[in-house]
Amino acid sequence: MNAFLEIPAIPPRSIVLTPPLSDEEFEKLCERCNGSSLERTKEGTINVNAPAGGTTSNGNSEINRQLRNWWIGHRRGATYDSSCGFFLPDGSSLSPDGAYVTAEQLLGLTHDQRARFLRLAPAFVVELRSPSDSLAKTAEKMEAWIANGVALGWLVDPYAREVHVYEPGAAPRIENGSQVSGTGPIEGFVLDVEEVWRCYE
Repeated sequence: MNAFLEIPAIPPRSIVLTPPLSDEEFEKLCERCNGSSLERTKEGTINVNAPAGGTTSNGNSEINRQLRNWWIGHRRGATYDSSCGFFLPDGSSLSPDGAYVTAEQLLGLTHDQRARFLRLAPAFVVELRSPSDSLAKTAEKMEAWIANGVALGWLVDPYAREVHVYEPGAAPRIENGSQVSGTGPIEGFVLDVEEVWRCYE
């Protein structure tokens, strides 16, 4: 069993442990790392993400506000923000900027299981590109979501003012209008991207 890491004041961008942390050890490590968000690749590498800047946080809050408002209209399933971790089928642990999990996916989960990292792939995820991440890096994360069973993913790029739509078995397509309409698990949700872009003005 790995001893807990002592994270330095300025943590590295990635950490490789041998042997890798178990799911339980990784979740406990995340709880101890105030100020940093940790994700784990399927190979076991731990990636350290710094807190978001004000503009990115503002944009992310707007996306989640709209997603939450849509959820309030039906109250089925649940929505999650960037502070939620998911253990995925390939062994990785990722945190989306926003997510929706269906009522069917939550069925049978205990209160304790819902309180911890969720062991499932959300039906829908959204990733908001930050200034420190390249489009290619953010796209790679989105592809990992889809490979693990996510039915629909949106990569929101505020710098190009476009949304890349990901679905299993299809090449990503780009939406650059004033709105993006949800399909499948988020049928009826319409993201007003103009409100998101205003966060960057």
